Order: sequence, then C-alpha cells, then structure tokens
Amino acid sequence: MKKVILQRYKENHNQTTGVLLIVDGNGWPLYASPCIERGDRNNAVGVSNVLPGTYDLVLEYSPRFERDLWELYGTQGRSECKIHASNYWHQLNGCIAPGNYLKDLNGDNYQDVAQSRLALNNFHRVMGDMKRCKIEIIDPR
Repeated sequence: MKKVILQRYKENHNQTTGVLLIVDGNGWPLYASPCIERGDRNNAVGVSNVLPGTYDLVLEYSPRFERDLWELYGTQGRSECKIHASNYWHQLNGCIAPGNYLKDLNGDNYQDVAQSRLALNNFHRVMGDMKRCKIEIIDPR
C-alpha cells in the first residue's frame, strides 16, 4: 500500500513550501516533488494550509478542474482540499500544488512551483490505479 507524505520545510503567513512524497509499503520513495501551499493562518477556510496530521486521501472527479484529483478527507473544519496544479500560493485555497522545481516566477520574492501540471501528472502516474490511501502532513516545527 502506498502512502503520501507532505514534509513542510518553510512556512510564513502567506506561503508554505515542502516536499510531496509517495512511498511504498516498505517506506521506499517512489515519487518526490517540491510543493507549495498557503501559509499557516490558523486553519482559516480558503486562506490557510491544513493542520498537520494524517488524513484520508481519495481520488475523485472534480467538476471545477474537469479531471480526477486527490482530495484530503477528515481535515478539521475544512473541505475541498485537493492536490492540483498551480504555480502561485495565492491561487491555492487550502490545497497543495506539486511542481518539478521551485522558482520565483513572478518576481514577488516567493518561491513558486514550475511545471506543476507535469508534476501532477507524474503524481497520478505513480499512484497508479489506487483510489484511496493516507497522507501524512508534517510541519517543520
């Protein structure tokens, strides 16, 4: 059984950067990608990352994105927290955006994720035919 791990490394009011991993049942890494989220704003809906912890991760169709996406379930006071393609922290509403590398794409002094759609497609490829697993989110503190 595969498991997803989000190890957060740097966090401020606006943005959190980390690494999104998929590991196999023995803990061997199968996928790794830098990622961004919103910053820590006390779990406020739509403007904060989710609290650290272990959540159910379920593959389901998203009408908004018109494709299957992985969604976190069991997040305290939150819903619709997904793993999807995006480049900038302000495009996220509590979701996680993987990328192939970090780069300040728009000159705002924040690290953005580049090639996010490609990284997301690789995430889905490595997850294979799974429909459900766990995600563990680990804070830097």
